[in-house]
Amino acid sequence: MGRTVTAVTTSFCFQMLYLLAGYYFTATEHYDIKWTMPHCVLTLKLIGLVLDYYDGRKEAAALSTEQRRYAIRGVPSLLEVSGFSYFYGAFMVGPQFSMTQYQDLVKGELTDVPGQRPRSFVPALKCLILGLFFLVVYTVLSPYIPDEYLASDAYLEQPFWFRCFYILIWGKVTLYKYVTCWLVAEGVCILVGLGYNGKDEKGNPKWDACANMKVWLFETTPYFTGTIASFNINTNAWVARYIYKRLKFLGNKLLSQATSLLFLAIWHGLHCGYLVCFQMEFLIVMVERQFIDLIRDSPFLSALNSVTILQFVFYVIQQAIHWMFMGYSLVPFCLFTWEKWIKVYQSVYYVGHVLFFSLLLVLPFMRKIFVPRKEKLKKAE
Repeated sequence: MGRTVTAVTTSFCFQMLYLLAGYYFTATEHYDIKWTMPHCVLTLKLIGLVLDYYDGRKEAAALSTEQRRYAIRGVPSLLEVSGFSYFYGAFMVGPQFSMTQYQDLVKGELTDVPGQRPRSFVPALKCLILGLFFLVVYTVLSPYIPDEYLASDAYLEQPFWFRCFYILIWGKVTLYKYVTCWLVAEGVCILVGLGYNGKDEKGNPKWDACANMKVWLFETTPYFTGTIASFNINTNAWVARYIYKRLKFLGNKLLSQATSLLFLAIWHGLHCGYLVCFQMEFLIVMVERQFIDLIRDSPFLSALNSVTILQFVFYVIQQAIHWMFMGYSLVPFCLFTWEKWIKVYQSVYYVGHVLFFSLLLVLPFMRKIFVPRKEKLKKAE
């Protein structure tokens, strides 16, 4: 089909329909480890491959800086496409990388020592050790906070504060299994050189080209947007590059973001829990951004937020809210079926939906109270 819109459309439809058919015929009510898991990673790779090939037909001036970096000018061979698709360091759980990155790896260009193998053993080992640390934490703690307990009668009999606190701790620990997989896979990519990302201002090599986790940010950020920026980085970057930014023709960032999250939900599987999880993420991020803007634009709230003694108190409260509702969003993602996750949401009286929908309605009125008219006019200008 060549470098055409027909090729892009056909490839996208085929890859997604094949994946969704796999989900339909093999999915159960539990977390499934089967061929669909690596295939969902492959689906993104092949969709991105065709889009990069399509971009290769355009003049450099017509492409963005990012598109120029990934555009494929030649025609990859079958061997190159196979190596790219089934590269052992990333075929199971990611990370995502482009054909041009893979070609640079094969040419021996991804190294901090030109003409020699990369000196990447130590940074790769650090990733492995960090991944094993989170593996131990998850292995030790997860038996005490199993997913099944959330849908049990014993959980429903607990007081409301306990049910909320359990969701908070459970959500935090549940994410560690993903952290473990991504850190170990990143270590493999670093070891072979795929993780090489040039050098910093001081001339030190950077090995974060395949980073799927920013562990320190993940553990310390009090913001939902901070967790999103630190978690599953390469997949989020892939969606931003190939879905969100290519929906620019819609003329609405919010609509583009909602469509991108819808794509992510469908890509994860056919369970309704995925849709609910990403809908909740969209709502929380939208409210959080409005709240941050409110504090920034309000002299009173900004002054209050800058009081040193109060900063620690605010941080603790933010973290509690942050991880409580991160766990709340994960409930349908991990329990999958309607019968299970709706039971949990009912037990906590849909507290996340009630709180964030209420804030969405209240925040415009709060702006009128806390933001002076001159600040509003300045922002409008």
